[in-house]
Amino acid sequence: MNPAQEREALVWGLVGVALFAATLPMTRLAVGPVEAPQLSPWFVTFGRAAVAGLLSAGYLAWQCSQGRLNVPGRTQWPLLGVTAFGVIVGFPLFLALALRYVPSTHGAVVTALLPLSTAVLGALWYRQRPSAGFWACAVLGSGLVLGFMAWRAGGLYLGAANIYLLIAMTTGAFGYIGGARLTPSLGAEQVICWVLACCLPLTLPVAWWFAPATPGAIGAMAWMGFAYVALFSMWIGFFAWYRALALGAVRVSQIQLVQPFLSLLFAVPLVGERLDATTLVFALAVIATVYLGKKMPIRPAGNPA
Repeated sequence: MNPAQEREALVWGLVGVALFAATLPMTRLAVGPVEAPQLSPWFVTFGRAAVAGLLSAGYLAWQCSQGRLNVPGRTQWPLLGVTAFGVIVGFPLFLALALRYVPSTHGAVVTALLPLSTAVLGALWYRQRPSAGFWACAVLGSGLVLGFMAWRAGGLYLGAANIYLLIAMTTGAFGYIGGARLTPSLGAEQVICWVLACCLPLTLPVAWWFAPATPGAIGAMAWMGFAYVALFSMWIGFFAWYRALALGAVRVSQIQLVQPFLSLLFAVPLVGERLDATTLVFALAVIATVYLGKKMPIRPAGNPA
């Protein structure tokens, strides 16, 4: 890759990460706090997927008209299901449920461990052999996140919101792994579009069922948050991120390390949250652990070296 291509990949990567980083505060805007609830977390989850699914169906139809449509094979449908469970339902639903009870800055610290969680589950899925240093980073990062959650909860009882965040992180990691396995054959953009379009028979009726009875009673900022997570978090962000990865820049994946910082920064003007020193310190520690963990070797299965 020449320097111009690498710069282009890094720019697309930054665009994708910036769009994803605003997901937490925008989801918080959409669902509202427990004392002033707005949209149902179920509507936000399935409604954003339904909007993005309709756009994806149009995109796939356009790709078909251009003769560039890659149709999933019989053996790929289970992986599409895994991806859908993770990135369409699991991660956004449990994130939305959690953010009704905790600030988005809190969620940013917990989900900062997502890249390392993906690596751990990926190693188990592919039966790889991570090094001792990798597992040490995974344990340390998990301990930091659990310590942060216990500190914010005022004790060892983590509460439902933190459990929701842990489930969101785990299901999201599975979704990323499934999508990564499909990307080489289907193409990066078409993976998310196939997943979203195939989920329309589920997402459309569920979104309709949980839609607010009186839309006018929902604040404009909540609708703005919903529109953002539907258009950018669920759809356009994936196009920018996958475009960066498709260009093949080795360093692109490292850009994800700045995503928690951006989420913390966006939460201040968008939601009016306060960024305290302890939250920032824990975020720095978790991100540093993730960075070190991604540097540790992971050997293929059966390789004793």
